Amino acid sequence: MSEDKTKGYRGESLDALHKFGIGVWDDVILKTTRGEFSGIILPRSEFDDSRHLVLKLATGYNIGIDIRTLTEATVLGSKEAHYKIPEKAFPVSPDKPYVTLLGTGGTIASRLDYRTGAVIPAFSPGELYGAVPELADICNLTTQKLFGVFSENMGPHQYIVLAHAIRDEIEKGIDGIVIGHGTDTMHHTASALAFMVQNSPIPIVIVGSQRSSDRPSSDAALNLIHATTTAATSDIAEVMVCMFGPTSDEYGLLHRGTRVRKMHSSYRSTFRTIGDIPLARVTREGVVPLRADYNRRRRDDRYVDINAVFEERVTMVYYYPNMHPDIIDGVVEKGYKGIVIAGTGLGHVNKPIYPAIERATAAGVAIYMTVQTLWGYVHMFVYDTGRDLMAKGIIPAENMLPEVAYIKLGWALGQTDDLDRVREIMLTPVCGETTEREPYDGYLVFQGGMPEITEFLKTIHK
Repeated sequence: MSEDKTKGYRGESLDALHKFGIGVWDDVILKTTRGEFSGIILPRSEFDDSRHLVLKLATGYNIGIDIRTLTEATVLGSKEAHYKIPEKAFPVSPDKPYVTLLGTGGTIASRLDYRTGAVIPAFSPGELYGAVPELADICNLTTQKLFGVFSENMGPHQYIVLAHAIRDEIEKGIDGIVIGHGTDTMHHTASALAFMVQNSPIPIVIVGSQRSSDRPSSDAALNLIHATTTAATSDIAEVMVCMFGPTSDEYGLLHRGTRVRKMHSSYRSTFRTIGDIPLARVTREGVVPLRADYNRRRRDDRYVDINAVFEERVTMVYYYPNMHPDIIDGVVEKGYKGIVIAGTGLGHVNKPIYPAIERATAAGVAIYMTVQTLWGYVHMFVYDTGRDLMAKGIIPAENMLPEVAYIKLGWALGQTDDLDRVREIMLTPVCGETTEREPYDGYLVFQGGMPEITEFLKTIHK
């Protein structure tokens, strides 16, 4: 049997292919001790186990068949392997807005590398048009690949390069910018760009997908349609994250870059605005603002404030009971200039850490307190614990999210070593990272199993 027909299979699973006379891309009916399954045999990753065949069902989902349960196989035919998304020339229409897609990685449109099982992003305008032809109805699209990294590998260098690339595109006269990004640290990048790129005349929309394009439940295409619609037509000229609103395909939400967070590992509606409400709702038909206090698109100038700096010797410490002072001492000894603490309750840590905090502030380290609860404000003046910590030099960061405080502190220390100036920068709202109050409907957590929630959910789409 040729290598193409056994791609990725080894050991027991390779033996099973030979035994039953089947191979990769064969359309088969497999009888097993657990029932009968029909579908197409897919290649396997080199790094997967050797005891399963992978079958793509008619529904589009993939399942694993334990070769020890396999009793009979029938080949109905064979499919042709397509490892690349079809590429078509992207049509240009002078009456449509011009949008640039800056790529960092992620799976907004993709193909599967069956050698490793990894998802390879499709990125050229032709590939994207082949994958999502609706884009041509929205805008004239150009692309620029800046990086090809997983989002956990994004950091200050990438933030700065992105900020400068955004400036260059704005100066060219582009109508909107979309940034393709992996979802895991999308909220960190959104926060960094919100601080580094201010007073933009056009929308800057960060988008990704929770599920890759080869899955029938993928959110990639619709997220990209929503993001380009926003970039091309929206009046909201801010750094935004655009992802699914509900888990269904009804609409997307536009979240302010400094108030958004990934809240679920796999839901398509994973991104939520925390302690506030989203900027807008977006569908294929357009953008509907949910609030009025946003920076508006300007068509008469190309001016943007770029302040792309970042001090990398900043860290975030998540407090836990019985934390020892050497955690803080170790950070200081390694030369860190700033610490953001995610404290308990209203902003607390245990007393054994107090001496280490005193040593840190005496050494000129900037320390800011946020809360693990995510919703709500730091209130360090309520209990003596908080008052003692402030006396030792910790500064409360209002209702800034911990990750946002970390990004802002790195940005502030990238501008100056003067701790008074750093404090002024940290406590002066720049782009919605702190708010005077949180709306009553900015905190909403469903508790499953409660009768009133069950009845409520029956009246709406999940």
